[in-house]
Amino acid sequence: MKRWICIFTIYFLSISLSIAAAEPSYIAAEISPATLQGSGKLTFFGFHIYDAALYRGSKNASSEFALDLRYQKSLSGTAIANRTIDEMKKIGVPETQANAWGKELAGFLPNVEPGQNLTAVYSAKQVTTFMYEGKRIAQISGADFAKAFFGIWLDQKTSVPKLREQLLGQGCLPPLLGESC
Repeated sequence: MKRWICIFTIYFLSISLSIAAAEPSYIAAEISPATLQGSGKLTFFGFHIYDAALYRGSKNASSEFALDLRYQKSLSGTAIANRTIDEMKKIGVPETQANAWGKELAGFLPNVEPGQNLTAVYSAKQVTTFMYEGKRIAQISGADFAKAFFGIWLDQKTSVPKLREQLLGQGCLPPLLGESC
């Protein structure tokens, strides 16, 4: 009997882990197939702000990738846009450009509650698609925007180097951000 309980437990855990490791369906619809490259969490003064996960196309050279943020704290869309502007400036984006993109982001970023997510997907067409709870809410064209936006987490000058390391895992940066594997 104990043997069967042990076998059942191992089987159940293996199924649970494979389900947890699967990419969300809304990411799989944008990047197929997508694989989780790395994940981590952002804390600020001990407060858990969000969990982040970086998904890539199946090949390291794939130009498609997605960053999924699952919030653990309530934040307004305006606060998220303002923080985005500040972080873009920290990695070297000129103030006027960061402010222009921030204004665009403030126009569509929703307020978030704990457990809700925002996702940004970069496609081979040089378009960043934003999703809220798996539904498309906006797109911003251009590689320059994508480099600045995703650079907040993935640029070497990021203000969150530990999270960057966790997101990259054992992989390398998407080609858009300069490093090739």
